[in-house]
Amino acid sequence: MAATQRRGRRIMMTPAELDEFLASQRTCRVATVSSDGSPHVSTLWFVWDGTCLWLYSITRSRRWADLLKDPRIAVVIDAGEEYGELRGAELSGAVEFVGESPRAGEPVPELDAPEQLFARKNFAMDEMVHDGRHAWARLTPDKIASWDFRKLASL
Repeated sequence: MAATQRRGRRIMMTPAELDEFLASQRTCRVATVSSDGSPHVSTLWFVWDGTCLWLYSITRSRRWADLLKDPRIAVVIDAGEEYGELRGAELSGAVEFVGESPRAGEPVPELDAPEQLFARKNFAMDEMVHDGRHAWARLTPDKIASWDFRKLASL
């Protein structure tokens, strides 16, 4: 176990590498806990602001219903096809809901930056278009684990 931990530390991303990776990726997998205790995993677009992961979810989804009952979440963002290319991060904690649900575009200063990031990243637009079907959940992670198997070549 100690050898695995040492290697794990050597292949984990630095804070700068993690920021760059999370800012460059579009899709994450979100794990929630349903009311019966069963896990639910779904795919979702996100943005990273350097501190928080912002999730823009359909409010009539199982994921949203799960989060309303139990805000604990685990999120995985990863990339790579071959073993030596694999890299990613797992973030976990409890989400907070920000803004109205569903989001119709009411002024919420706290959402200005994430909405601009999201619109640019996913739609090549400067402003968010609100469809009245989605809402925001913010994850300020309690735990982050990362890996970059590209670093194995230098070990």
